[in-house]
Amino acid sequence: MADQGRTAGRGRDGRWRAAGAALAALLLASACTAPAATSPDTTVRDVRATLDRRAAAVLDHDPDAYAATVAPGATGLRTAQRRELANLTDVPLSSWTYEVTAVHRHGAARATADVELRYRIAGYDSAPVTTDRVLDLERHGADGRWYIAADRAGKDGGRQLWQQGAVRVVRGTHSLVLGVGRTQEELRRIADTEDRAVPAVSAAWPERWAARVVVVVPKTVDDMAGLLGAPVANYRGIAAVTTGETGGPGRTPADRVIVNPQAYAMLGTFGQRVVLTHETAHVASRTRTSAATPTWLSEGFADWAAYRAEDRTPAQVAPELAEAVRNGELPAALPTDEDFRFGGDSGRLARAYEGGWLACALIADHWGEKKLFALYRAVGGHSGRDGAVEQALHEVLGTTEKDFTARWREYLRSRLG
Repeated sequence: MADQGRTAGRGRDGRWRAAGAALAALLLASACTAPAATSPDTTVRDVRATLDRRAAAVLDHDPDAYAATVAPGATGLRTAQRRELANLTDVPLSSWTYEVTAVHRHGAARATADVELRYRIAGYDSAPVTTDRVLDLERHGADGRWYIAADRAGKDGGRQLWQQGAVRVVRGTHSLVLGVGRTQEELRRIADTEDRAVPAVSAAWPERWAARVVVVVPKTVDDMAGLLGAPVANYRGIAAVTTGETGGPGRTPADRVIVNPQAYAMLGTFGQRVVLTHETAHVASRTRTSAATPTWLSEGFADWAAYRAEDRTPAQVAPELAEAVRNGELPAALPTDEDFRFGGDSGRLARAYEGGWLACALIADHWGEKKLFALYRAVGGHSGRDGAVEQALHEVLGTTEKDFTARWREYLRSRLG
C-alpha cells in the first residue's frame, strides 16, 4: 500500500515558492485547512472509520447516515445505496461489520480497499456470513475523510440478495425465509416445508445442531447464480443448494439454503419436501464434513436423511440407476466427485446421487444407522482425502474399500434389478 499524499501547505500544482511575509502567512493559513499527509496505517484507520459509520447506519436503518458515506459526486451510487438499505428493512440483522484487508492508494485523494462484509441474522447465525467487496474511495473536505465512490463484488463475493430487490421475510417455527420477487404465500409454503425438514433431519442426525435454517429465495435462477457467483448454467436444473464452509467441530460458519424458484416450483409436494430435507441435512452435518469427505458420502447421507422416513421403493428413489442395472450397466465403482459436477450430463449426475444414497442405505441396513454416522464422522475427521475412507471403513465397519464396493454393487443388483 503506497501513500502518495502531498505535504500540507503545498499548492495543487506541487510548487511552493517563498514570496515574503504576506505569502508565508497565507501558506500557514492554508496549512490549517488542507488535508494532512497520511501514512499507510493512517489511511487504513481512516477508511475503517468511514466503514464503521456505514455499518452503524445499516444497523440503525438510517438512510441519511448511510448515504453520507458516499462520495459527493457519486449521485447514482447514493441513490442505489439508499435503495439497498430500504431493501434490508425487514431483515433482522444482529451485526453488520466491515473488515479492511488491504488498501491501495492511487495518489493523494483516491484509493481502493479490499473489504470483507460480515453480517449475522438475529436468532439464526452463530457466526457471520462473509462476502468480499471492493470499494473505490475518494478523499474530500477539510478533514480529509474518505468516501465511497464505487462498491462491487470481490473475487469470492456475489451479488447480494438486497441488491436484487426488496427482501420479504417470513418466519417459521424452525426457519427464516428471505425472498425477493416472490409472494408471501409462496414463501410461507417454503417455510412450512422447511419446518417439517428440520425435525426429520434431527431424527436422522444424532448430534446436536442449531435446528434453525435460513432459506433464501431469489426471483430467478439468474439471480440465484448471481448470489453464488457462478455461471447460471450450473443451476438451471438444480432445485436448491446449500452454502457454508465445511469444518471440524467448533467451527460454525453460517449456512444458507438457496432455492432455485423455477426448478423448485416444478416439483410436487413430496419432491419439495425431499429437496429441503436434503439441504437441511447438509446444514446439520456440515461441522463433520471436511475436505476428506467424498461427495458420494456427503450427498448420499443427505439423500438418506431425506428419504429415511418416506414410503418409497429403491426403484422409485433411484430410477436412473435402476434402468442402468436392468440394462446390465452395473457401475464398477462408487461415484467420483467428478460425477457430481453440475452443468454436465444430467443422467450421470442423477446416477451419482442415487449411487451415493444407496451406499449409505447399504451401511444403515447392513451395519446399522449408528455405524453410518460413525463412518461419516470418522472420514470427516481426517485432515486429507488420502486413505480417509479406507481407514474409516476398516475401523468402523471392519471392511475394505474393495469389499465395500463389491457389497454395494450386489446391493444395487438386489434392490434395483
